[in-house]
Amino acid sequence: MRALILVGGFGTRLRPLTLSRPKPLVEFCNKALLLHQLEALRQAGVSHVVLAVSYMSEALEAAMREQEQRLGIRISLSHEKEPLGTAGPLALARDLLAEGGEPFFVLNSDVICEFPFAALARFHRQHGGEGSLVVTRVEEPAKYGVVVSEADTGRICRFVEKPRVFVSNKINAGLYIFSPGILQRIQLRPTSIEKEIFPAMAQDGQLYAMELQGFWMDIGQPKDFLTGMCMYLQALRAQHPEKLHSGPGVVGNVLVDPSAKIGANCVIGPNVTIGAGVVVEDGVRIKRCTVLKGARIRSHSWLESCIVGWSCSVGQWVRMWVPPQGIGAQLLPSQLLGLQPKGWRDVPVRMENVTVLGEDVIVNDELYLNGANVLPHKSIAESVPEPRIIM
Repeated sequence: MRALILVGGFGTRLRPLTLSRPKPLVEFCNKALLLHQLEALRQAGVSHVVLAVSYMSEALEAAMREQEQRLGIRISLSHEKEPLGTAGPLALARDLLAEGGEPFFVLNSDVICEFPFAALARFHRQHGGEGSLVVTRVEEPAKYGVVVSEADTGRICRFVEKPRVFVSNKINAGLYIFSPGILQRIQLRPTSIEKEIFPAMAQDGQLYAMELQGFWMDIGQPKDFLTGMCMYLQALRAQHPEKLHSGPGVVGNVLVDPSAKIGANCVIGPNVTIGAGVVVEDGVRIKRCTVLKGARIRSHSWLESCIVGWSCSVGQWVRMWVPPQGIGAQLLPSQLLGLQPKGWRDVPVRMENVTVLGEDVIVNDELYLNGANVLPHKSIAESVPEPRIIM
């Protein structure tokens, strides 16, 4: 079988991380996001993966040559000279996808879940239609475009954008399988598969929905990246608890690369991922964070709801977390440094104010950062009490 992964975007929502490398190569839970997808596809019997690329394609190509050998699959790159949307890349890679006449998978590169590729292939064969998409349930369907389908067969009747009254709580999860016939519907031009191709397929009775079991998240922006990390670690706890870190000072679900070093009297977790070569010095508190390869967190710092980029250095007694609403505005950064968030567990926290440090950022000692987005290779010498971009 074959698969197409849409990796051509600029990753603007995940900046500043994607200023250093393409989003599919950003590590999610200590593995490049693209590798989560490639390994799941290989396990489902896919032997040839096509990547629809544009931004930083050279970096992707170099990384994929190594993965081709490791995974034992063929990986081809289909280069977009102009943005082609979510359907145009299928037309560009038409010859590769149609080869052999078999159904092929298509997926968005932002999605993390328990990828149901084998079950999706079986579902597609059973109903015999032209296309199948995975749907997932959401709590607030009015925020999304929802999928309305027949309960018994899964045949999609229509799509409704941000419904004012309840019609469905299922949304498109960004995972598809198509028969080659869909390629006749798509021209080589910028095209939206969701807005232009799917409605026509549904009207023809050729599109079906399979509901996803388990977690799902679009991790294309920092706050959702961290939420997806929490979900992934919980799934790991249920299925492969031996992969999680344990020991003194470890709380809840924590994933630590074997090459990382953690000092004495630290409290790590819950929901923390620590990458290769990371050094965490004595007395550090880390909660709901991703710390990427080669970073150093110096002694007695407190990090919560942060993404720390590659090779960053966070100084001593730094506070990178979000105070409860109303409190941060009343205190100076120097006063915030002395507060202990552990006593505020029942107070609402503004989790959208995620601090993200790009590659090779230096944060000086005794600073407080709240919702800072720091571009690569910057040095922070003063506190950031309110969310802003540091250029």
